[in-house]
Amino acid sequence: MVIVWSQPAREDLRLIHQYIAHDSKHYATRVIQDIADKVEMLLTLPRLGRVVPEIAEPDVREIGMYSYRILYEVIGDTVHIHGVIHKRRDFKPEDLQR
Repeated sequence: MVIVWSQPAREDLRLIHQYIAHDSKHYATRVIQDIADKVEMLLTLPRLGRVVPEIAEPDVREIGMYSYRILYEVIGDTVHIHGVIHKRRDFKPEDLQR
């Protein structure tokens, strides 16, 4: 298995770090590292997450970390990370950039 982060997902991480760093740079770095560590679990357990209910496609899944949903898709031997969004965000299927 290989993990590929999309540009929008990388931008999500940057914005999350920037937002949290207003209060604590240390905690911001920790949150991003914890998200990255959670994603690394997908190398051995790619179907770990649940199917994203708004999309209902078996290969489009999500795992949670803190207040965030990590949206990903399994295609062959590759896990594509499409986004990291806040759980309270009003997510629509068209928001997912593949």
